[in-house]
Parts: sequence; structure tokens; C-alpha cells
Amino acid sequence: MPEKDTQNHGAGSDHDTAAGLNSGGQEQSAADVSTELALTKDRLLRSLAEQENIRNQTRRDRDQAVKYAAANFASDLLPVIDNLERAIASVPKHKRSDPTVADLLKGVEATHRVLLDAFTKQGMTRLDPIGKPFDPHQHEAIVEAVDPQYPPGYITNVIQSGYMHHDRLLRPALVGVNKTSADAPATPVETRSKTDAP
Repeated sequence: MPEKDTQNHGAGSDHDTAAGLNSGGQEQSAADVSTELALTKDRLLRSLAEQENIRNQTRRDRDQAVKYAAANFASDLLPVIDNLERAIASVPKHKRSDPTVADLLKGVEATHRVLLDAFTKQGMTRLDPIGKPFDPHQHEAIVEAVDPQYPPGYITNVIQSGYMHHDRLLRPALVGVNKTSADAPATPVETRSKTDAP
């Protein structure tokens, strides 16, 4: 009889230990699932944030591409504007009253005006720096001038017009800059023809 009790007691002890292990295993398993769920949620949130960032970057890139799409084409047309301006400036004043020359000049001026209007519609503007301080980000100094009308370092004349496309520089203006010393002779800063300009 005591042996049966011992056996039963031993069996009960094993049952209790197994139940304890099973309960502990379930707790361990629930903790693992909870941790994995938190990690999966974190990965999902990171992935969603990354996708949103990619969408925003793609939208910005697309908007920039549309905004500046005409820049290369406009840059290629700048020499055309320069040549039209040279043609207009080359007509002597005493010849402008001649009907043939006057008609031809009107056509060249109309072409020049239409081209500038098209540039304006595409977000391009001409730099008009005369009387403004020299800015190396928008201007390229070609000559130094002496002009008491302007302070030293200010632009006195424009050799070739510069252009902006929205907020980007399409081409710098080639300019003459007033010397710092009012009695110094004017000298070229560099020798460069208008046709060499970018």
C-alpha cells in the first residue's frame, strides 16, 4: 500500500511538473509572438514611410522635370535672340526712314518680340543688371569701366544679356563693372567675343 501511494504521488508530481512546463511554454510562446508582432509592425511602418518618401521624391522630381523641361531648348535659342538684337542694333538711324529697311526692321523686331514673349511664357526672364552690384552668380565681368554715375563694383553696361529660367541661371550676363578707383583707366578683364559666350 505505501508503494502505491508513492507511485501515485510520483505520478502526480510528474503531472504537476508537466503542467507547469506547459504553462511556462505558453507564456514563453505568447511573449515570442508579442515580440514578433511588434517587430513586424515596426517593419511595416518603416516600409510605409519609405514608400511615402519615394512617392514624394518621385512627385518632386516629376514637378522639377516639367518646370525645367524647356531649359535646354531655350538655351539653344539664346544665340538666335542675340543675333536678332545685333541685327536691330546694326541698322543705322539715317537708314531707318528708308521704307524697305523700315519694313525689314519691323519684321526682325516682331520676330524678336514674339521670341521674348515665348520665353516669358516658359518662365524665362532677361537679367537687367545695369546699375546693380556685380553678382558672380549671375554676371560675368568682361571689362572694367570708369563711370562716375555708378559706385565701384556696380555694373555699367551689358555686353550680352543673361537669362534666368524660373530660379535657375540659364546664362550669365556678360557685363562691364565700374572700377574701384575713379581715376584708373578702363581695361578689359578678359578677351572674349560675344560669339564665344555660353
